[in-house]
Amino acid sequence: MKLSIIIPVYNEEKSIKKLLKIVENVKYEIPFQIIIVNDGSTDRTEKEILKMKNRIKNLKLISYPKNKGKGYAVRKGIENSETDIIIIQDADLEYNPREIPNIIKPIIEGECKVVYGSRFLGKFNGMGFLNLFGNKFLTFMTSLLFKSKVTDMETCYKAIHKDIAKKLYLESNGFEIEAEITSKILKGEYKIKELPISYIARSKGEGKKISWMDGIRNLKVLLKVRLNF
Repeated sequence: MKLSIIIPVYNEEKSIKKLLKIVENVKYEIPFQIIIVNDGSTDRTEKEILKMKNRIKNLKLISYPKNKGKGYAVRKGIENSETDIIIIQDADLEYNPREIPNIIKPIIEGECKVVYGSRFLGKFNGMGFLNLFGNKFLTFMTSLLFKSKVTDMETCYKAIHKDIAKKLYLESNGFEIEAEITSKILKGEYKIKELPISYIARSKGEGKKISWMDGIRNLKVLLKVRLNF
């Protein structure tokens, strides 16, 4: 087995170097590759990645000039992955890459083919009220529409076996990719195992890239997949 760590990146020059150092040095049980999708960054993000690429042999960079959204970046990462397991890692250090081995372990051991790292089963810090409410509401709607027991639909840490990932036929370009991945997995009646993770939200000064409109788009995707329209 082999692991692909897909990292969508947009204007993360302050954190990308530190993140890659952590990801590179985590002790995984299986061989791994890092796939960075530079989603049209306008700062020094790409230059920082290129510096690291010279010393990380198993790092693959996909870059394009215009920002197209997280969903598009995730899709490009999945398309370019040739490994057995895929996991998504945000570039802003809100999620701790050192927890990846624990998340993918059930897939390696054949227990299941999808594992989510749930912030709400673990410890989360710094999440604003509106963000917390939006996450909880969308997770509730997911559970209601698909009769599931998922506790954190919006989590970044989604580990998926390639057998399922390649069958999702994802279409979303924005943050609604989270709802599309989860809803299509549940509609396909695949089991999602959840494990607790830690989460530290970025400071208010750094700002969240997701807005309330993204919440509306996520809800629309949930309804679209559930109702087949």
